[in-house]
Amino acid sequence: MIIALDGPAASGKGTLGRRLAEEYGLVHLDTGALYRAVARDVLAAGNDPADSAAAARAARNLDRETLDDPVLRTAETGAAASVVSTHPDVRQALLNYQRAIAATPGGAILDGRDIGTVVCPDADVKLFVTASPEERARRRHAELAEADNGQNFDEVLADVRDRDERDRNRSQSPLKPADDAHLLDTTYLGIEAAFKAAVELIDAVSG
Repeated sequence: MIIALDGPAASGKGTLGRRLAEEYGLVHLDTGALYRAVARDVLAAGNDPADSAAAARAARNLDRETLDDPVLRTAETGAAASVVSTHPDVRQALLNYQRAIAATPGGAILDGRDIGTVVCPDADVKLFVTASPEERARRRHAELAEADNGQNFDEVLADVRDRDERDRNRSQSPLKPADDAHLLDTTYLGIEAAFKAAVELIDAVSG
């Protein structure tokens, strides 16, 4: 069984993906970590995330053993990841790896922006996880506060809206629900309620 979880930043799809992977005994891939790792490597090399050639080079040389690097969760890396993900060559370089994970015997759960539309268009279950920009900014601000990042709420909200704009309007693989995706709005749901709602949707579709 392949489950595709798509949605904007801080919608809760990553947490859901991990919980659902445990529930169904499936491999989980946070595809956003791939783009964050590319962004980290671009920045570490002193290059501009807007430089498509530098970003594509970093994607082709990505060390996938470093996807748990804490640097991937910083605001700077996240902002840069939103930029490098707009480059078609970067997306192409990472596509085969994502599809290889999806082909894991028994199935997998992938979360990202274009899983149901591009990476796994034939996924058994597709969920589009979303929440209001304000709620997503509140969640991200809480995460950053724990890391003593120093960004205020208005800055985080502006960043969330900027990323939404880039993700929805990029030329390749824009953020949008697949035609057959099921909408899960987590604006007023805690993680347990969101998890329960996701399980009910998945079981209804796959059962």
